[in-house]
Amino acid sequence: MSSRVPPPSVFLEMDRAKREAKAKGLPLLDLSIGSTDLLPPRPPLEALKAALDDPLTYGYCLKSCTLAFLEAAVAWFHGRFGLELDPTSEALSLIGSQEGLAHLLLALTEPEEGLLLPEVAYPSYFGAAQVAGLKAWPIPLREDLLPDFSQIPQEALRKARVLLLNYPNNPTGRVAPRAFLEEALAFAEAQGLWLIHDNPYVDQVFFGRAESALALGGKGARVVELFSLSKSYHLAGFRLGFALGHREAIRALEAVKSAVDFNPYAGILRMGIVALQTPPGVLQGYAKTYARRAESLYEALKETLRMRPPEGTMYLWGRLPEGLNDLEFAKRLVLKTGLALSPGQGFGPGGKGYVRLALVRPEEDLLRAAEILKTFLKEAYD
Repeated sequence: MSSRVPPPSVFLEMDRAKREAKAKGLPLLDLSIGSTDLLPPRPPLEALKAALDDPLTYGYCLKSCTLAFLEAAVAWFHGRFGLELDPTSEALSLIGSQEGLAHLLLALTEPEEGLLLPEVAYPSYFGAAQVAGLKAWPIPLREDLLPDFSQIPQEALRKARVLLLNYPNNPTGRVAPRAFLEEALAFAEAQGLWLIHDNPYVDQVFFGRAESALALGGKGARVVELFSLSKSYHLAGFRLGFALGHREAIRALEAVKSAVDFNPYAGILRMGIVALQTPPGVLQGYAKTYARRAESLYEALKETLRMRPPEGTMYLWGRLPEGLNDLEFAKRLVLKTGLALSPGQGFGPGGKGYVRLALVRPEEDLLRAAEILKTFLKEAYD
């Protein structure tokens, strides 16, 4: 197997275990995947339906086709964070922010350079680094689940080209305070790094609001921020996002993307324009739903798993009792009970011994999951 091809992940092992559990007739209660049960706002879907009847949307979508969406994206960003950007040179449409990140690493780095990222991170980050031929250097986390830049080895600093962060964070649910992002910006500038801030959970904050590394860095900062319509608007299957930031990075990203894709379908871009105009109260309502679910599940499990009180996103992150292998635990749990969780080691070396629970079912289902988990731990491991 090529060194550029990521090895099979623990999530494939979990997928096999889930299939086996269903084959045994167990009812699956799947909290392992962040695929929401909440419905999107209606207006974006109506815009997409209307676009299907317009033959002008049927062809290839080149850069000019994306400009209306990019104008909506920079208008949204300015209204949200107060920074004005040029839609023609500081913004780019993405087929989801996960695709955008993978191509951005290819655009900003050369093989054998280094990528700094937290030791607990979204799994595709590690795969994208491998595809780009980069050495991924996991940054140890402090007790507050934020990276400790003082613990990065000098060798990593010499080779690093990019610092990759994601707050609000998947999987930990941590919402980074402004002071931390300012520290990260200063660190990246001092080390001559690009800062990529993956920000798909910007609207899933339970108290206050999420910060923007790009807005804090200001015009011209060596920052690219990635946004997605998947989480805020529950449109994950439509694969639409956008990158905002430094024009040199956006130009390099566009050069990579132009070699491999023709941008999203024009009707999906029209859908995105309408989605970005969704009233804030609608998005706050979604966040309140996740907040209620998070609080209920946290209260039910805080004596079972070691967890921080929930701050944001659609996940809870908890440490298993000492000595348990998270992958083996998760496989045994789903094969015995039908309850599926995500093993922590799939999120990087700092995730060993943890599990992630996705808040993608109604509260009564989450509380039932808590009882299943507590009973399984008592019967199988006491």
